[in-house]
This record gives sequence, C-alpha cells and structure tokens, in this order.
Amino acid sequence: MTFLLAIDQGTTSTRAIVFDKDANIRGQNQLEHEQIFPKPGWVEHDPLEIWENTKKVIAGAIADAQIQASKISAIGITNQRETTVIWDKTTGNPIYNAIVWQDTRTQEYINEISDSEFSELSQSITGLPLATYFSASKAKWILDNAFEGTPDFSEENLLLGTIDSWLLWNLTGGINSGLHKTDITNASRTLLFNIQTLEWDTQMMQKFAIPESLLPLVQASSSNFGSVNAGISIDGIAITGILGDQHAALFGQTAFSPGETKCTYGTGNFILFNTGNEIVHSENGLITTIAYQLSGESPVYALEGSVAVSGSLVQWLRDNLQIIDSSQEIEQLAESVPDTGGMYIVPAFSGLFAPYWRPDARGIMVGLTRFINKAHIARAALEAIALQTADIVNAFKKDSGFSLEQLKVDGGASENDLLMQIQADFLDVEVIRPLVTETTALGAAYAAGLQAGVWKSPEELKSHWAENRRWKSKINSRDRESKFQEWAKAIEKSLEWV
Repeated sequence: MTFLLAIDQGTTSTRAIVFDKDANIRGQNQLEHEQIFPKPGWVEHDPLEIWENTKKVIAGAIADAQIQASKISAIGITNQRETTVIWDKTTGNPIYNAIVWQDTRTQEYINEISDSEFSELSQSITGLPLATYFSASKAKWILDNAFEGTPDFSEENLLLGTIDSWLLWNLTGGINSGLHKTDITNASRTLLFNIQTLEWDTQMMQKFAIPESLLPLVQASSSNFGSVNAGISIDGIAITGILGDQHAALFGQTAFSPGETKCTYGTGNFILFNTGNEIVHSENGLITTIAYQLSGESPVYALEGSVAVSGSLVQWLRDNLQIIDSSQEIEQLAESVPDTGGMYIVPAFSGLFAPYWRPDARGIMVGLTRFINKAHIARAALEAIALQTADIVNAFKKDSGFSLEQLKVDGGASENDLLMQIQADFLDVEVIRPLVTETTALGAAYAAGLQAGVWKSPEELKSHWAENRRWKSKINSRDRESKFQEWAKAIEKSLEWV
C-alpha cells in the first residue's frame, strides 16, 4: 500500500495527515500554536514553536495511521501564506517572530509608497495590490527593526521566506546544509515576484530594500524540493509538493479547468477562480495569483478574493463575547431564529480585504433594536461570512464574464449546514461540499504524489473526488437583492474609522 504525508501548517495550528492512494485519510494529528498580539493590529507566531509542533504532528499522524514511516512515498507541504520569517542560517534561530498575514503594523509605510504610478506598476508585475497583507513590507519591517542595538549582525547569514521555506529548510537539514526553496504559489504572494517572467522582480526588491540573496529558489508546486534530513522518522523521504494553503485547496478540489471555483472557510474566507494559463487582471478588487504549476508545464493562474475574518468571527463570539461555549454551537443558536431581526455585522477587525481593500474600516454592528438577542447576533455572524463571499463572487463575474454555476466548499466552517444554505441563498448557485473536506492537506498530497509517480495525471485525481452534500437557493431574487442593498449600507458605515 502506498501512502502520502501532508504537512498542513495553518494560521492557528499545524497538522499532519496520512493519505492512501485512494485519497482516504488513514491517520492525522494536530497541535495549536500561540497567537501573539504585542500591540493592536500586530499578529505574530513563534517559528520555533511551529517547527517543534511540525515534528510532533508528523510522528503523531504516522502513529495514528499505524504504518511504518518507510511506507510513505512522498511528502507535501501546504502553509499559511504571506506570513514571513527571517532566520540566521548559522544558528537556525529566527531574528524576530514570524509576522502573520493578518498583521497591519506596516500600514503607514504602505501609505507612503502607494502613489498611483507605483500601485499600477506593482499590480502589473505581481498581480497584487499594495497592502500589508503580503510579505514584502513585513520582511522590510523585520530587517529595519530586528537589529536595533545589534550592530554586528551579518546580512549574508540571513534567509527570508514564507512558512513553507522555513519548514523545508529545517526538514532538509537546517544548519547542516538545509535547502532554501519555495514554490511558485507562495512566491506569488510576496509582492516581490513577477508572475509573468516567473522570477524575483528587481524593481519590487529595490522598492522594499530586500536583497535577492535572502530569497529562496522558486520551483514548480509539484517538483522535487529535496529529501528529509532532520533526524526524524521520515528521513530520506522526498518532499515533492509545496503549495500555499488556498492553492492547495483548489488543487484538492480538483478544480483544474478554467471557471472552476472553490471557497475555503477558515480563519478567513478565500475564494479562488481558475483562469487557466491566462493572466486576468481584476478591475473589481480581486487578486491575480498563480494557482499552481506542475513540473515542466506552464503555470495555471487564478483570480482570488480574500476575506480577512470569517471563522475568526465565530471565535470572537465565543472568546470575547462568550455568546457560545464552542464554535459548533453557533449553528443551532442561529437556527433558532428565522432571520437576523434586521441587524448586520461587518467584521472589519483589521480593515476590509477584497473587493474593498479599505484598511480604514473597522468592525461594526448596525440595525440594533431592543428586539435583538444573541441568536440574532449568531445568525448575523453567519450571514456576514456568506455576504462577504457573495461580494467576491459578484466581483469575479464582473471581471471574467463567467456565470458561476456551482461553488465547491471546504474548510472547518463548511461543516455548518446552515451557513452553506445561507451561502447558496445569497449566491443563487449550487454549493457543493466534498466527502473529504480536508482539501488543503489533500491538495499538498496530490501535488507530491503526482511528482512521485503515485498518480499519473490531474485527470486521474478527479476520480477520487466525491460529493457529500449540495445546497440550492431557497429565497427569491427580490429578498436577495434587498439583503445586498442593506449589506452595502452596513459596509459604508464601517469605513473611515481609522
């Protein structure tokens, strides 16, 4: 029996999953890591904690699968994107905590460089708007601030990367000749990579004062990144797939044809629309990104809409407002009322991402009356997740001319049946949940397995996709349009708070 190991390093936790050749989960293990909030708007992770957790979950998943590590044919890595770490290759120690994709500390610098000429240049080169979301300004901040009072540091010993690069370097030897590489999807999220020439871009590196010597070698998502050499049970096994988490989810959903779309409901919502080998630049607030690249083939591109707060909104209701004791309780509570009582939540805790790109926005509740209770708030939270997704889909329709017929969904919140029904209502398309919702890890396993010869082609992977459930809209167009109009008013009132 052939097995694949997927390492899924996410925003709140790290997990490892063992898949068999039929894409069934045979074993898994997961550990959360600390969320560090030094100041308002600052979000950090400890890279060393993430590395230690990675080793633990690998061992745990293999034990859970009850197999020998030698039975694993290849390893795939998928990771939270944009989160940035810089480390000293002689010691293996980060020079500062990893700065997380949600972090907004560099907004002032982004404002300084965001004149219309450079914004247009950046978008044409990288496919991305100038925003704190991406890696470049995070890396610049670390280089500018980590060595205050330490004049003897040596830049030639530093390596810079997203979390996939950090894990790969440690897995392949670390200070003992670890390999410094990344894949094309993660590179495309840095604001430093030219998505047309497929190289690090000189103009962008100069603008952010990032030396190319710090950056990793860029490879196809499905290619040989090296073998494990970390003194652990999987030593000697090749790492043959790396994908940013949302790209991996698209791959795991086998959405290989132009127009196919997936939405992952995680800490945030991320909707990717496959545009094939064509670069489509958005005029409606979406991101142009590289979806994936197979070894020896041209890259496949995508339009993406990124929502900063979705699953984390439910966590906020649980942890901060204590309306629910567990995230799973929100469905039953929200289902106890037929509607939101006319209230809306705009969860712009650190601004609004696509399609608005408004860092000045902040979270609000509007439409409150004495009638409102915690059930209405719970339902409004689910509607906020679905409405933000609808904003993205509507922008995609304007950009591409595609008429979306179905939306494949995955991620933790896709298990919420009420949310999926609300999503189908607002989109007026079929929402389809697969049997295996761990599509992010599955996509990493697929990429690794293709390169390792476990599967022969992407078409073969489609045979493993199976539907769990689908939802169709139950509301009429008049009610849907009324909901969008009121949501637009709520969005407007969230703006210009900062």
